[in-house]
Amino acid sequence: MAVYCELRWTILLSSHIMMTRVTGMLDPTLLESFLAVAQTRNFSEAGRRLGLRQSTVSQHVRKLEEAAGRRLFIRDTHSVVPTADGEAMVGFARSILDATQRAQRYFAGSEVRGRVRFGTSEDFVSSRLPELLRDFTRLHPLVDLELTVDLSASLHQMLDTGDLDLALCKRRAGDDRGRRVWRDRLAWIGTDATRIDPGQPLPLILYTPPSITRAVALEMLERAGRSWRIVCSSGSLSGLRAAALAGLGVTVHARGLMPEGLSEMPATLRLPELGDVEFVVLGAARAIRGPAAELADAILASGDRLQRRA
Repeated sequence: MAVYCELRWTILLSSHIMMTRVTGMLDPTLLESFLAVAQTRNFSEAGRRLGLRQSTVSQHVRKLEEAAGRRLFIRDTHSVVPTADGEAMVGFARSILDATQRAQRYFAGSEVRGRVRFGTSEDFVSSRLPELLRDFTRLHPLVDLELTVDLSASLHQMLDTGDLDLALCKRRAGDDRGRRVWRDRLAWIGTDATRIDPGQPLPLILYTPPSITRAVALEMLERAGRSWRIVCSSGSLSGLRAAALAGLGVTVHARGLMPEGLSEMPATLRLPELGDVEFVVLGAARAIRGPAAELADAILASGDRLQRRA
């Protein structure tokens, strides 16, 4: 009898511990902090996005790791990288938070309705943005979504003139407009067929003005004293990609959104460093409201889905 009671107590205790761990992993507050860190790769930036202190975000992640019994991030003084278990947790966390939000909206008895004029740079058209927009329209069937695809600089202008409510686009490091989705490195890209003669002006394939990446490329070449010539200008990413695939020259693009068939040029070419670019969501007004706010939150919550890299 004593052995049976002890065994039963051990089973109950193990079940209680397991339920406590599962409950901890289902805590939306912990999951929101975890996802913010996974997307920004930075505890301070995650705190700013959530309106929390960095120490609070760190505490949330630590509690989630304790509940999971696994390490979710590899951290050092320079980077924050999800572990394999951390990558798996991203999918679980997003599903749990999506289900929680759907339940809250259902039982609140309120539906988001209205119109949102949304602009995005072409960088995202061949990413998973269409999937994100499809999920948004299914979740908010009473919202009319109007989509504009253009250069990031043009989208900034359309926001200023009131022709857009919300945009997902680039900003240069140092610009404080908008809420950062993630930061990426700009790279010189081309193909194996691209031939660069160090003694000749660098052949460039660039967006037509206004373009943030065009401005960055020309500025950095001028600083480095490197001569250049523009062999192709296009207002579309497909045009730049076609010229690059033909081996006409090099272009500039974010590493995390590398067009298919293109790759980073070798360091042996000694092309100047281009620095970082930030992808942000920003609204026409300082305070985003209504369906535009819902779409902005959806992009921020799933920003890592938009990157090509794993």
